[in-house]
Amino acid sequence: MVLSLWVLGVLGALLVPGMCEQVTVCVEEDDDLRVDCRIKPKPSQINSYEFSWTSGSKEVVINTNVSGSTRASQLRDHSYVEELQPYGYRLTLTGFIDRLPYNTTYMCKMTGVIDSVYVEKEHLLPCSAVSVFPPSSCLWIVGALLLACCHTAGLC
Repeated sequence: MVLSLWVLGVLGALLVPGMCEQVTVCVEEDDDLRVDCRIKPKPSQINSYEFSWTSGSKEVVINTNVSGSTRASQLRDHSYVEELQPYGYRLTLTGFIDRLPYNTTYMCKMTGVIDSVYVEKEHLLPCSAVSVFPPSSCLWIVGALLLACCHTAGLC
């Protein structure tokens, strides 16, 4: 019984980070690149965002609302940001999919919190595959999986 509980705990710890990512990158049907940043804002702070990527050692700012920060000129006319509900921002990069760096780390900075995801260009998923489950459902999925395992093991 103790071993089963330990296995369920390890399974939950491994699944939660992968299913509840704060930054997701995908390709829309029209070949636009989409980066969703779902970092929860801090109370009583003005929401700021900065989307960037690194390929090698150089960081390039794609879009930002932070004063004093400058966007890359070659991306300025190709990107826009919209607010997500209940929180977060979505960056869309249009007409640029064929010029994306091969191995890229996409970064999102929101109100002092930084998160990132590493993506290889050839492994970009279509947004329809990424959006099967809304972000708020990730904990429900893990909870249901753990409950099913619990019942299967005869612990519940």
